Amino acid sequence: MRILSGIQPSGSLHLGNYFGMMKRMVEYQENNELFCFLVNYHALTSIFDGEYLRHQTFEAACDFLALGLDPVKAVFWVQSDVPEVTELTWLLSNVTGMGLLERSHSFKDKITKGIPASHGLFSYPVLMAADILLYGGEKVPVGKDQKQHLEIARDIAIRFNAVYGETFVVPEPDIEENLAVVPGTDGQKMSKSYGNTIEIFTDEKSLKDKVMRIKTDSTPVGEPKPLEGNILFDLYCLFLDEKEKASLKERFLTPGLRYGDIKKELYGVIWEFFSPYRNEREKLRQDRQFVVDTMRHGARKAREAAAVYLEKARRRVGLDYWN
Repeated sequence: MRILSGIQPSGSLHLGNYFGMMKRMVEYQENNELFCFLVNYHALTSIFDGEYLRHQTFEAACDFLALGLDPVKAVFWVQSDVPEVTELTWLLSNVTGMGLLERSHSFKDKITKGIPASHGLFSYPVLMAADILLYGGEKVPVGKDQKQHLEIARDIAIRFNAVYGETFVVPEPDIEENLAVVPGTDGQKMSKSYGNTIEIFTDEKSLKDKVMRIKTDSTPVGEPKPLEGNILFDLYCLFLDEKEKASLKERFLTPGLRYGDIKKELYGVIWEFFSPYRNEREKLRQDRQFVVDTMRHGARKAREAAAVYLEKARRRVGLDYWN
């Protein structure tokens, strides 16, 4: 099974990124053909500082490698190192109806939050479709918020195949429902654009400050705490097995629990969970050339896979005029 997914290097990676995508990628690489990439073209819709994007792309590569993504087992690259994706985006654009893009919830949400309404933001789903179809991705792990984009990619693939003949694999979404949305410190989806993230790799003081700011309800100490929509409970459960979750649930339902005590526990749990990866990440950050070489090697492998589908698409639409 060819699994494919990508993540934007638009800011420091956080718990939502890890549990929603990164952890799953590391697990998938063991028994699947994994294609994983850093989507820096997509990041251009919201980042207008070249130095910052350059820095964050490198940092995200270090994060992934430190957390266990193995470039020997998986194909791992930076999106812009495979320029074929921009050509395919244009080919797909010509079979993509305006109505399909106008129905995109993500576009509407982002402009509501102040992101400039550019053509790049509007056509974002077409570039995402090209990312998937260019490599023959069969299954695409996505969060609940990206489900519509995956559906758009499927629609585009089906339309292209109907117009020009069978060319692309129609991808299937892979949504792990219990991790569909990782809550941020304010209860919304954890997202850099909302400013509610808890970063994976940060110093102890910053981590503690973020955890202690997690929004909680006003239930008195002497009463059971609600579980439904409880941000603190949901975040803590991310780090627990089923037996431990049951124990935490019992604690929340037993009068006397103090949210402040649970926050201190959670801070310690997060710090210890990522401790084994910190040293490896620092080694990678000190060896920039190794990281760059690793990503370039991944890009070469990605381009080999991309050539198969792009050449087929070029023939289908008639760009191979010499034949």
